[in-house]
Amino acid sequence: GFIPMALATSAGGEVQRPLATVVIGGLITSTLLTLLLLPMLYGWFGDEKAKQLTEE
Repeated sequence: GFIPMALATSAGGEVQRPLATVVIGGLITSTLLTLLLLPMLYGWFGDEKAKQLTEE
């Protein structure tokens, strides 16, 4: 995986390390956004939709 690439010290490691760092950061960021931000957005927009339906 990418963890060994990020920690590599062998020949070619200086080329692989930045790529692995970006991929690992992207995976962590997208996971956190999916687990935290997306439910918040559903809550906000779901509440507004529920209010509109009860008013009608």
